[in-house]
Amino acid sequence: MINIPFGDLKLHYQAYKSDFDTAVQRVLASGYYILGPELERFEKEFANWLGAEYVVGCASGTEAIYLALAAAGVGPQDEVIVVAHTAVPTISGISMTGATPIFVDIDPKTYVMDVAAIEARITPKTKAIVPVHLYGQMVDMEPLMKLAAKHGIVVMEDCAQSTGAAYGGRKSGTLTEFGAFSFYPSKNLGAFGDGGAVTCKTKENYDKLIKLRNYGSSKRYYHESIGINSRLDEIQAAILACQIPYLHEWNERRRQIAKRYSEGLKDVVVVPQESENRHHVYHLYVIQTDNRDELQNFLLEEKGIQTIIHYPVPAHLQNAYAHLGYKPGNLPNTEYAAKRILSLPMQPELTDSQVDEIIDGIRQYFKTANTSANSVTETNSPVTGVAR
Repeated sequence: MINIPFGDLKLHYQAYKSDFDTAVQRVLASGYYILGPELERFEKEFANWLGAEYVVGCASGTEAIYLALAAAGVGPQDEVIVVAHTAVPTISGISMTGATPIFVDIDPKTYVMDVAAIEARITPKTKAIVPVHLYGQMVDMEPLMKLAAKHGIVVMEDCAQSTGAAYGGRKSGTLTEFGAFSFYPSKNLGAFGDGGAVTCKTKENYDKLIKLRNYGSSKRYYHESIGINSRLDEIQAAILACQIPYLHEWNERRRQIAKRYSEGLKDVVVVPQESENRHHVYHLYVIQTDNRDELQNFLLEEKGIQTIIHYPVPAHLQNAYAHLGYKPGNLPNTEYAAKRILSLPMQPELTDSQVDEIIDGIRQYFKTANTSANSVTETNSPVTGVAR
């Protein structure tokens, strides 16, 4: 019996049922289902909300990464620097271009790309860097962008988990030439199926993306380049657009939940850290403990609280990427985190009483196991030796 699921999308639908039903019925009545006015409306409204010059809707976050890199000219002879601590779809999008992913380690405090580790991995083949704004917090973009400019490398932000996150007051997806978004249903801004979008700054790249997502065509049956079918359909666009007015409110609720978690758990587990000059939107609330597996089993079996690990096997150790030659120990901060991280339930519809129940369940586990001191103090990075 699951008393508190990790996420419950039905609650989200029921809370805004009228908005969603109206949006879907409007599309069905129009008879216009692909590349129509709903998509145009969403692209404009999302661009305005982000502060982006252009937004191009597409079929998924994975294809958003591919489209952005393809528009930047990334191809089979190139290398793309990225972290292994991410959902594999990030790497899939790179692989779709034919380029080779080059993995770097993470900052052990924030779980995002360690910018200081990038330069050592740059080669003459390096064409792009993909900073993954993971769990709702952005990478340290200022030094990364300076490094990329120094070497003439394209930067493409992976914003799949960071819709509304900010760095120096600027939202994710607006700092570099390209940003890739996922609208998977559980995201901070989620569709009722797959969906994605790419942001860009120039009209030239906008025109490239428009063609790339539609078979390389800007005029029906005339194809100027090789493209793919990656179109955000009218129903998903309408569903997404009707949620934009609520998005800031939902992100603030996530921050409230995160604060409640942190205040209740900071003495028994390692809680997330929000870096200076960054605005965290907590797509996921991720704790860290030596007792991760035992705690996860206890919460589910004894309390009916569902948790998930994001992510148990880093990309560089996945069988799919064994041909790249990475071995255990190559990315020590990434591998250390993968053994200890645990994502707690997080969605705007989560109530304070549910949050408190989760906190109480975790505290009860450590009281019973008598391991709370070990959980917090033995959290040194294998690289830096710094407690976090």
